[in-house]
Amino acid sequence: MAEATVAVPLWAWGAVGGVIAVMLAVDMLAHRDNHVIGLREALLWSGVWIAAGLLFGLVVWFGLGAEPAVAYFSGYLLEKALSVDNVFVFALLFGYFRVPAGYQHKVLFWGVVGALAFRLLFILAGAELLERLAWAGVVLGVFLVWTGCRLAVRGKPDVDPERNRVVRLFRRVVPTDARYHGDRFTARVGGRRVATLLLVTLVAIEATDIVFAVDSVAAILAITTSTFLVWTATAFAVLGLRSLYFCLAGLLRHFGYLRYGLAVVLAFAGLKLILAETPVGELPVWLTLAVVVLSLAVAVGASVVAARRAR
Repeated sequence: MAEATVAVPLWAWGAVGGVIAVMLAVDMLAHRDNHVIGLREALLWSGVWIAAGLLFGLVVWFGLGAEPAVAYFSGYLLEKALSVDNVFVFALLFGYFRVPAGYQHKVLFWGVVGALAFRLLFILAGAELLERLAWAGVVLGVFLVWTGCRLAVRGKPDVDPERNRVVRLFRRVVPTDARYHGDRFTARVGGRRVATLLLVTLVAIEATDIVFAVDSVAAILAITTSTFLVWTATAFAVLGLRSLYFCLAGLLRHFGYLRYGLAVVLAFAGLKLILAETPVGELPVWLTLAVVVLSLAVAVGASVVAARRAR
């Protein structure tokens, strides 16, 4: 891919990492009192995170050029749209574990930190595979097409933590207490240190998010194999996941057709990877952005119309 040749100095990686660390620190300090996040506050923070993501896209535009910027915005929009699916699952997990509203932001905060770490590993590994193995693009493309088809036909996602292997292994290896101890992840009970139910919830969210990470990272790598563009698009989209949750958790029933739009986007990303290994060659990045925007717009529009008719 042409975008893979974009040269980014090491200091740029360090600068972006520093900005992300500062933004996370500010967010943590702003919510250190574990207050319940209201809709107004969630919308305000969502605006801040979205503005940061769009501003960085402009930095890419003026610093690296138009084509890398389009690739960044395509990846950012795709990851942001896929985050809506994460929000639905997080809401189910919080309901299952009956997490107090005041503690949910803390769980999501550390969940986002873990999500960033796992996604960085997946991005580096995925880009390396695509660079070294010619057939890796076809395999990844088939995987994305299959994922898109599965997303279109699946029913309500199964998020029973008792059937999650990671959660079951964690409970088997780490002593746990099936209670909350304030906002602490660990507590001393009966003379020994144990994991609280809040930490079990965090483990369940991280384990579930890894599945989402595989799909989203693969889809963005279909747009560009530039690790810098993929990482920054993913990071700025994921940073706003907490605020997005508090904005959308109670409104998800109005987006019934969104999964079909996401299915089209994932399938198209897979097709793009497959075609890149054929005489057809690379599809232009602007076409990817157009497909992402149009698919999501139609899906959201259809969802809104259906919700109004159902009233």
